[in-house]
Amino acid sequence: MKNLLFLVLLVPIIFIDYGCESNSVEPQDNDTTCVVDRKPNLYIYPKDTLNLSIEIAFPNGGEILESIPEYNDSWNVVVNPNGKIDNIYYYLYYECKIPKLTQKEYGWLIKNEKLKEFFEDNMKTSGFNQREINDFIEYWIPVFTDFEYYEIYPQFNETLKNMIEVKFSVAPDNFYRLHYLVIGRNDSKLNLIPPHVEVAKREKYFSVEWGVILE
Repeated sequence: MKNLLFLVLLVPIIFIDYGCESNSVEPQDNDTTCVVDRKPNLYIYPKDTLNLSIEIAFPNGGEILESIPEYNDSWNVVVNPNGKIDNIYYYLYYECKIPKLTQKEYGWLIKNEKLKEFFEDNMKTSGFNQREINDFIEYWIPVFTDFEYYEIYPQFNETLKNMIEVKFSVAPDNFYRLHYLVIGRNDSKLNLIPPHVEVAKREKYFSVEWGVILE
């Protein structure tokens, strides 16, 4: 028994460290383990005015880089049924550094000049309303100018929860998340499996979130 205990103590305990917690806003060029999830917008629609505490957690390492309103261990806010937060904001904004645990098994290859049309159609089909879509289009379409084509891989909650968890003090009845992993390229020599598009349920007390991960 003593010999067995001795052997057990000799076995190394392995911890996975993705190295995504640092003061660096951007992953370094040789950093293949981390990405920045840019401008996730979190929209919240309770049935009645609701006092909420919301925490962002990183189950495999990570850190918040920017936020509006300022995030101090949590957001403590009052949300109206129309989505207005503290009578000022229509969404909670944060940007974070996370481990690269994204999926690239299925996605779309979209030509640059078709991006606006693609995102408008895809987000509408996914269940976002026009204001949420406009927020996305106004910010992101001017950013996607460097490449002729873009690979776009949807990251739904099953994937996202391994990188970023959103914890509500009062959980929504329905919570839908869609972040796009976007990779630029200058040719169309890529065949992708089309995704099955998950659709938001905008029912009861619900929340929706979009974001973009550039790679």
